[in-house]
Amino acid sequence: MKIFVGLGNPGGQYAGNRHNIGFRAVEAIAQAHGFQPWKARFQGQVAEGRLGGDKVLLLKPLTFMNLSGQAVGEAMRFYKLEPGDVVVFHDELDLAPGRLKVKTGGGHAGHNGLRSIHGHIGEAYGRVRMGIGHPGRKDLVSGYVLHDFAKADAAWLDAVLQGVADGAPELARGDAGKFMNAVAQRVAPPRSGGGGQKPAPKAAAKAETEAETEDTAPESAADTRNPLQRLADRFR
Repeated sequence: MKIFVGLGNPGGQYAGNRHNIGFRAVEAIAQAHGFQPWKARFQGQVAEGRLGGDKVLLLKPLTFMNLSGQAVGEAMRFYKLEPGDVVVFHDELDLAPGRLKVKTGGGHAGHNGLRSIHGHIGEAYGRVRMGIGHPGRKDLVSGYVLHDFAKADAAWLDAVLQGVADGAPELARGDAGKFMNAVAQRVAPPRSGGGGQKPAPKAAAKAETEAETEDTAPESAADTRNPLQRLADRFR
């Protein structure tokens, strides 16, 4: 059994915030794979279902971000699971919008939700780091993450969430590379024609590389475009 945790803040005023992309990820999985209705449990909301042959509990902590670990720890102990059975979906400032990386273990990099989870279950759990970009200055971070996504973000955000839902069964099986390939096919789909739906080789290779990378990877020094310019170029 696995627990997939989406991080965010409860309440309608936060629903569209960048900080709530983790909530949206597990909601997309629940909808795409016919999970049971959400219900109150473990200081949060949970939905039960299966991804492939694996039983999965989706969890949205409702303790607010800074106390997310309370809900995660309670659910993990109830099912007698190990930290390695937990995967957390969260926003990542150090990745450009639309980029994802899969990681197990390591620090929390100042993310308050991860900091709380570290305190309750340790650091040896999985994470899906969902890039939202950085506002450019540290003093702008709080307002940036607690602000809604812009309308211009809709195209890449929908593609990423669909890719997460597509690849969720692979992630439940522990195959981060195939999960990332599923996301890549949505964000940068293969050209039509030629028969079949196999991902373009470059997209697949990029997904596998990112899945194997533990920490944030700096953008190439030769590329002077900002994250939004790179994103715009990707969809041209």
